[in-house]
Amino acid sequence: MKENIIQQKSFAFAIRTVNAYKYLQAEKKEFIISKQFLRSGTSIGANIEEATGGQSKKDFIAKMSIAYKEARETKYWIKLLAATEYLESDMSKSLLDDAEELCKILSSILLSSKQSNS
Repeated sequence: MKENIIQQKSFAFAIRTVNAYKYLQAEKKEFIISKQFLRSGTSIGANIEEATGGQSKKDFIAKMSIAYKEARETKYWIKLLAATEYLESDMSKSLLDDAEELCKILSSILLSSKQSNS
């Protein structure tokens, strides 16, 4: 199966998450919130990959739902890092925009999957 847009975008977002995490650790000496951000931000793509290899439609929907929840959680951590001035405005806005785009795509995938499953 060839890669699709959600796989590509979630992988690119995971790379950005890892790089932001490294920055937060090295430059800002932030070790707690950044770890939560790293876990949720990289989990999005991992769950999408699991969903793609799902054993059933139900399994696919379950994993995509987890990916959606992880994307929403990631938005929370980005907002918190921005509000506590660990992330600059430009970086946080860019990361939030990407996370929001992932949420919208995942929401659309879930909606169409659930409709075709009924």
